[in-house]
Amino acid sequence: MNDMVPTRLAFQQRIADLLQPRSAQGTIRQDVFRLALPAMGEQMLSMMVGIVDTYLVGHLGAASLAAVGLANQWVFMATMLFGAVATGATALIARFVGAREKAQANEVLRQSMLLGAGIGVIATVFGFSLAEPAVRLLGAEEEVVMLSASYLRVVSSIFFFSTLMFIGNASMRGGGDTRTPLLVMLVVNVVNVAVAWTAINGPFGLPKMGVVGSALGAATGRMSGGLLVMYLLLKGRAGIKLRLAHLRPDVDLIRRVLHVGLPTGMEQLLFRLGHMVFARILAELGTVAYAANQVAMNGWSLSFMPGFGFALAATTLVGQRLGANDPEGAQQRGYTSYRLAAGLMGSVGVLFLLFPAQIVGFFTNDPEIIEIGTMPLRMVGLIQPVLSATMVFPGALRGAGDTRFPMVVTGAAIWLIRLPLAYLFAIVLGWGLPGAWGALALDLCMRGLLNFLRFRGGRWKSIEV
Repeated sequence: MNDMVPTRLAFQQRIADLLQPRSAQGTIRQDVFRLALPAMGEQMLSMMVGIVDTYLVGHLGAASLAAVGLANQWVFMATMLFGAVATGATALIARFVGAREKAQANEVLRQSMLLGAGIGVIATVFGFSLAEPAVRLLGAEEEVVMLSASYLRVVSSIFFFSTLMFIGNASMRGGGDTRTPLLVMLVVNVVNVAVAWTAINGPFGLPKMGVVGSALGAATGRMSGGLLVMYLLLKGRAGIKLRLAHLRPDVDLIRRVLHVGLPTGMEQLLFRLGHMVFARILAELGTVAYAANQVAMNGWSLSFMPGFGFALAATTLVGQRLGANDPEGAQQRGYTSYRLAAGLMGSVGVLFLLFPAQIVGFFTNDPEIIEIGTMPLRMVGLIQPVLSATMVFPGALRGAGDTRFPMVVTGAAIWLIRLPLAYLFAIVLGWGLPGAWGALALDLCMRGLLNFLRFRGGRWKSIEV
């Protein structure tokens, strides 16, 4: 008789669901698409800042291309710091929104922005003052060092605003709003293109500033984004609102944000340090090979858009369903996010296989760079469904607060697989850039498999945040 109670309760809940308006039901796929499509657009526009930089300086020569690529290694390192806070904010806000605890969600937003502002100031000071030794550490040639340091000084001068934009957008996504971050990044790109094109080309008698002009575009765009996010959150967005009155550190809440976010920050640190070592290995192949790597990376980043979008959707939906005490619903949304991402990324992979030279040629007209960069793009075209698992399943785990496992997997795969094999294949065996990218592909396959197995195991359903 007691066995009938869960069945009867489930039946009653189903009847209650059916009596709700159709718009309140939605299918799981609709839930995922509702968040993923704007998030895909946001990530595409976020990547477009770097892609536009590469495109606009691509015709200035291999040294300029390499300079922007090396400087951005340190920019990515700074975003690792922002990402630690942003991940914690997204996960906690999603939980509180799912549990309908609005006041707690607002307080997480306040504390996350306060913490991020402090990190932004510190990153600005270090980025501006240590630009040249930081770039020189990556082993670039002297001409590239000077150009790259100039770029890094300009871009790092507005890290404070970049942090506010980064964490603010993540907080809105945690609240279930991925459209507003999309609009913010649209503004960032419009400003970036207008300023960078003008500063690089020097129309109407203005000076041609080259690489520095590209940096001015990126910096001005991101500063505009940070100011816009602050304005929107002060007005209220995604069911959350930023209040600055009586703002002071809440040690316990900051600790909870960092408890979830720090492993992701450490994961990104391991990833970025590994990526820098990877870049250092590639630098031994010469400026042309490194420039080809940069161009191939930018072409490959086009396939990241679906993966990032569905990973962010999985983070939000898993967190909200766990907050609503619906772990099975969280798991269903994680799997649906992966299937949709794999289908879209697989389609992009077909384009990499069929038209690699055309994609590389979009960024540069140097025939040597195009020839070297074509094979790596074909290689990653083959593993797009696996890459989607590398992105979506860690996103789902982060939404549950399970951030330590992806950290361990990322660190182990990069430092025990990618880097040793990249040096062996590219330098020792002399396979060059394709050899290094072969090691990269093996690293991604391992990460995708292990994160999938972790998600399937289900331990994340019982994690407290």
